[in-house]
Amino acid sequence: MVTVFLYPAKRPKTLRLKFKKREYSATMAKLFIQFAAFSGALAVMIGAFGAHALKARLTPELLSVYETGVQYHFWHTLVLLAVGLLALQLPDSRALMASGIAFIVGIILFSGSLYLLASTDIRHLGFMPVGLITPFGGMSFIVGWLLLLISSFKI
Repeated sequence: MVTVFLYPAKRPKTLRLKFKKREYSATMAKLFIQFAAFSGALAVMIGAFGAHALKARLTPELLSVYETGVQYHFWHTLVLLAVGLLALQLPDSRALMASGIAFIVGIILFSGSLYLLASTDIRHLGFMPVGLITPFGGMSFIVGWLLLLISSFKI
């Protein structure tokens, strides 16, 4: 025997967001722009610190690691600023919002771990070697770029 329901079953109540999608997008765009502004200032300070205070103390190899962190920090800060500005024009793009988050995570993990490796004797954070954090930051950058590509199809 087959039972056929004429009325749809009751759906469980779902959590409803109390804010509108455009307001959320504007908030995220503002967050990306503010983080990019702060990150840019921080990149200048960290770069100057490396050029003046650490240059005499670091080996050429560690100085190169430090400079790599600063370069990636700067480039991805500029991209994050662009993502924030694009988010104002494409408020419905989830890929763009995720791209901005991926760039923030990448800056923190990739550049942060390179700064830590080059300028301190810290080689482990808890159970994880600091050198293993860097590839996760790099992957986050790659994901950010790919999500930015996906969001570009909506332009």
